[in-house]
Amino acid sequence: MAMSDNEQSGISEQTIKEIRQHIIEIISRDMEVEKPSLDDRGKVINKKIAEQLARLPTSISEQIKQRITKEINDDLLGFGPIQILLDDESVSEVMVNGPKMVYVEKGGHLVRSDVVFDNDTEVLKVIDRIILPLGRRIDFDSPTVDARLPDGSRVNAVIAPVAIDGASITIRKFKKDKLTVQQLVEYGSMTKAMGEFLRACVISRLNIIVSGGTGSGKTTLLNVLSGFIPENERIVTIEDAAELQLQQEHVVRLETKSPNTDGKGQVTIRDLVRNSLRMRPDRIIVGECRGGETLDMLQAMNTGHDGSLTTLHANTPRDALSRTETMVMMSGMDLPLKVVRQQVSSAIDLIVQQTRLKDGSRKVTAITEVAGMEGDTIVLTDIFKFEQTGTTADGKIIGELKPTGIRPLFTPRLDAAGFKLPGEIYGATVADVFRRR
Repeated sequence: MAMSDNEQSGISEQTIKEIRQHIIEIISRDMEVEKPSLDDRGKVINKKIAEQLARLPTSISEQIKQRITKEINDDLLGFGPIQILLDDESVSEVMVNGPKMVYVEKGGHLVRSDVVFDNDTEVLKVIDRIILPLGRRIDFDSPTVDARLPDGSRVNAVIAPVAIDGASITIRKFKKDKLTVQQLVEYGSMTKAMGEFLRACVISRLNIIVSGGTGSGKTTLLNVLSGFIPENERIVTIEDAAELQLQQEHVVRLETKSPNTDGKGQVTIRDLVRNSLRMRPDRIIVGECRGGETLDMLQAMNTGHDGSLTTLHANTPRDALSRTETMVMMSGMDLPLKVVRQQVSSAIDLIVQQTRLKDGSRKVTAITEVAGMEGDTIVLTDIFKFEQTGTTADGKIIGELKPTGIRPLFTPRLDAAGFKLPGEIYGATVADVFRRR
């Protein structure tokens, strides 16, 4: 059996750990005294690491020294053991379920990683390192927190007494390269016709909801749709943790604020939606509607703020409407259900359903028009639909994204905006075109 690099060097994992911890303690004491600036911190730390490593016995290989240097950098400048996962571009999500169980998402599949923390205290240190620069807090009285890393990655942390088996961290990594509609077409997430249709809808100022489950790619799709907004429009974005990547120049980004230690100073999504109406927006984009702010969003859509975009958690377009109704009820306004449905049907033009399929792939599985009311029921009409036809031996889902052949009722709005989309986009055949003539 082949010997490990450590065994060949005559040094155990425990010894490496003790060396690393010893150097970290020395550097931490020095940094407390010297207090270098943020810009110089990395340079100073690496200089001190080199000085300490030079004092080690010559029998310790250069490879081991490089490993110790990397791990100390991860601990003092990064996010400890999980930094290696954050640096891995193939990893899209990191999930810490206590110190000894760390999972990652790769290619749409969950995999347990080899990374572990020494103990729960080390996990808590990483959480503190994430939230302290942001002025957030997490403690016994407030055991959950949402935050974001400097690169824009979204973080949720949960500690005791809520987290029973140890502190938990969930990190949704921020994609540095913004996806384009062309890339989504190449990945099979949508067809070219769907992309052209959605572009026309955004530019024509339709109010659009992106609906989907957790991890289905709602924010990614919202980013793509926002890219169609013309450069000359003023956009206000509202999020819990800012992660939208708008390319336009005239963008005002707003983010919620947690209450301070006295329980005061909180700024909610609802507060920001209301405030945004006084900021002369051409477009309002809410990262995700979760509660009473949904009513304010609908009222904005109904009072001249056309072209608004948002996301919500739902598994079908019909479920998206039900969830919207429920969230309006959470606003505290005692409105009859029929009035709520009238508000919803008159405000929302289009629901784009984003789904993460069982094989890990993400697709737009429906583009559905909100076509008004019939009695007490909101009418939905599918314009595009994904039809699953089977599954391969290795579990890959086979199916087709195709138009339903129905033109939406808002077609005149697209025409007025200069988008006279050909019948082929909606699935019309040549025979249908001649028949209409």
